[in-house]
Amino acid sequence: MANNTRPTDVPVEAFIAGVTPDRRREEAERVVALFTEATGVEPVMWGPSIIGWGSYRYRTAAGTQGDWPPLAFSPRKAQLTFYGFRDSPEGEAMLSALGPHTTGVGCVYVKRLEDLDREVLSDLAEVTFHRGDHDATAR
Repeated sequence: MANNTRPTDVPVEAFIAGVTPDRRREEAERVVALFTEATGVEPVMWGPSIIGWGSYRYRTAAGTQGDWPPLAFSPRKAQLTFYGFRDSPEGEAMLSALGPHTTGVGCVYVKRLEDLDREVLSDLAEVTFHRGDHDATAR
């Protein structure tokens, strides 16, 4: 979690308009619509390239504190990067039904949105946003 990544005033639509290639931009538009419907919250840009829903205060074991969206993604050229899906046992368990993906420490990477089960993706977004260890309030 990058504690220097903060919400910005950049409109999500403006960011998405500049996403390349075209396929990745179209995928970003679909993810934003799906996650906004699943959460009931409008997304906000976090830093230059992360789209997030809600905000919660975290504290690490080392005492570092910051704010972070419980649900976020970034439409990177090589792949879509999802944040938050692995932050609960329920979300982690749902990943097996999602479709082709790889994982990092706190991220889920997807090469093609069309290869995913949309219902599972929507359920993951809802579970991730509403998990009980934070207050997922809108900014």
